[in-house]
Amino acid sequence: MRVLGVDFGFSRIGIAAGEAELGVFSARPALKASGTLKKDAETIAAKAAAEEVASIVVGHPLDAEGGGRMARICAQLADHLRSLGWMVHMVDESLTSVAAHADLRDAGMKASQRRRFIDGEAAVRILERWADAQV
Repeated sequence: MRVLGVDFGFSRIGIAAGEAELGVFSARPALKASGTLKKDAETIAAKAAAEEVASIVVGHPLDAEGGGRMARICAQLADHLRSLGWMVHMVDESLTSVAAHADLRDAGMKASQRRRFIDGEAAVRILERWADAQV
């Protein structure tokens, strides 16, 4: 099953896609956030359709208490995607951006280069975490 991963941010939205059964995911260029969750959901839905995915996995940033402002925003984004007819899963995205930064740094990328790739790489880690939980 093809899936689309989403690492939501107020400026950029990280996107990755791939095959869940194979555990093979790759980053896509980040989308520019519009400032409106409904519009962002429509943009993500269009990307999901173009990627021919069966479902969307949204990163859910949980704090120590299991919630927080960004967690509520990501849940609202997931609800908008569901209202557009998409099957949506949510997975804890804690430290996915930190791990992506470290991996890109270890691969020899300079900070200026990492900024272009970090959002999509975080979305890859969201998909990996979701796929691991499906086993």
